[in-house]
Amino acid sequence: AASDTGIPLGCALWGKHIVLGEPRQWEMKSASLGRKYTEDEIIAAMEECAAEVVIKKSPNVAEDAARLIADGNIVGWFYGGSEYGPRALGNRSILADARHPDMKDILNEKVKHRESWRPFAASILAEDQREWFELDHESPFMLLAAEVIVDKRGRIPSVTHVDQTSRIQSVTRDANGRYYDLIAAFKKITGVPLVLNTSFNDAGEPIVTLA
Repeated sequence: AASDTGIPLGCALWGKHIVLGEPRQWEMKSASLGRKYTEDEIIAAMEECAAEVVIKKSPNVAEDAARLIADGNIVGWFYGGSEYGPRALGNRSILADARHPDMKDILNEKVKHRESWRPFAASILAEDQREWFELDHESPFMLLAAEVIVDKRGRIPSVTHVDQTSRIQSVTRDANGRYYDLIAAFKKITGVPLVLNTSFNDAGEPIVTLA
């Protein structure tokens, strides 16, 4: 979290290393350091909206979500601890199909209500990254932009910016297994190992949490 929001974690690590004298062994491999919610809490929150939504428990949520995305639906993906830092990384994310040429506009019209010139990012299986983007190292926290490989640009128009770049997140099974499984299922369905990922909030509103 490269801003003042990084201070709490820096202070904790300073105390660990300087005050307690412990070695510098910790490595931030996942940003999902925030609060997790129990299944009971999630069900209770959904039941408050039971008059407006259909509630169904999926036997394989990653595969079902991947199918919904591949069919052109917009998916709100809420799982695990909320992310620390400036990006939604697959725990508090709105997901969509980057192959759809109008998906950026559809998202802005129906959900995000952002300026049309603002790009959306891509979450890609780490092992497939170099086949789609000009970046030779992983970008696990969605902080880097890379050029889209020339012959891939037409396949993922909704995450390819006007300068032919995309801000990307490299997803590994170790860092976020369920999100990885969703993208892997999407790849199996479509042949494309990435999804459009944007934060689970509306313009000017905080990211989705449970009361």
